Amino acid sequence: MTIFIQSLDYQLWNIITNGPEIPTKIVDGQRILKMNNDVGSLEGGATNDFNDHDYKLLQLNAKAKRVIFCALSPSEFNRVSSLDSAKEMWNRLMVTYEGTNQVKDTKINRLVHDYELLTMLEN
Repeated sequence: MTIFIQSLDYQLWNIITNGPEIPTKIVDGQRILKMNNDVGSLEGGATNDFNDHDYKLLQLNAKAKRVIFCALSPSEFNRVSSLDSAKEMWNRLMVTYEGTNQVKDTKINRLVHDYELLTMLEN
């Protein structure tokens, strides 16, 4: 899936691995999130804070989510559809199918243990 996404748009892969770039602005020396009433999920600004560049940033995350959605079965879709970013979706799928490092280490230790207990039976 990595190569497929990279072949579509390398920026999509960047969004999936590093997370979306959320539009921000500086007010009184502090960086705060921009807000647009059409989007509704971002907090902290006036109604019309977004410019064309900000919309393109948000659109990249939406495209990345769509690519992941299109590749999933209905049960997998239900597992990740409530997440906000493509990165969160990708991380959830990685943990589901590859496991965490602790799970991987446990599987390796179990396989090594089973191999060490392996003996030849007669006949």
